[in-house]
Amino acid sequence: MIVALLLGREGSVGFPGKNTAPVLGRPMMAYPLLAARHANSVDEVYVSTDSSTIREIAKEYSASSIDRPPELCTATALGEDAYVHGYKHIRDVLKKDIELMVLLFCNGATITAQTIDEGIEVLRRDPTLDSAVTVSRYNMWSPLRARQVGPDGLLRPFVPVETFGDPKTLNCDRDSQGDVWFADMSVSIVRPHCLDALHEGVLPQKWMGQRIYPLKQWGGLDVDYEWQVPQVEFWLRKHGFSEKKTPYDVDGLADKKL
Repeated sequence: MIVALLLGREGSVGFPGKNTAPVLGRPMMAYPLLAARHANSVDEVYVSTDSSTIREIAKEYSASSIDRPPELCTATALGEDAYVHGYKHIRDVLKKDIELMVLLFCNGATITAQTIDEGIEVLRRDPTLDSAVTVSRYNMWSPLRARQVGPDGLLRPFVPVETFGDPKTLNCDRDSQGDVWFADMSVSIVRPHCLDALHEGVLPQKWMGQRIYPLKQWGGLDVDYEWQVPQVEFWLRKHGFSEKKTPYDVDGLADKKL
């Protein structure tokens, strides 16, 4: 069985209500729900949350809810621990025999069913892989360009420039260090052992394990601030979504009726 698990909690400091904020006329979380529900290989969809509003939206999109414990709903709680809790609930309490977990965020709208199915096929084809995750190329955010404010209040390199090689060979061109890929948090498709042995995974997202296959896309992100919503709407329109339709609609059926 392949199970999708979304995370979404009530509280958010940077963007209150981000998980249910309207995006092209639908709540933000509708998009990962639609992708999971329309992926051919996904059997069941769950949402781990402490929010009654999120539970209601999950139900509208034919997803079941898992009660997320209060200690995993704080601003400092780690998503990896919430994923492990949800996974163990599905496995131990609901007695599901799980082949793969499709891990999503309610504020990660830049995902399609096609990409989920692609990742599942990759893992089925190569049993040596731990996970398949979406990545987007953001060369403008190369570690070489990263800065921090020092004790003197002035900018300095976040990582010593020498880390990247001979400073005489480096320059300010955003592509000078080659392509820079970020895990964009749209989806992580993982084998159960990644969650059973979370401590063995690679930082910063230990749930991905160690052998991680990149599902390349563009413009992917999880929304933490309101100003990111226009980028998400641009991405969704480019992928066939609008206020009136989704790429999953068939014969005019409403997108929630699955």
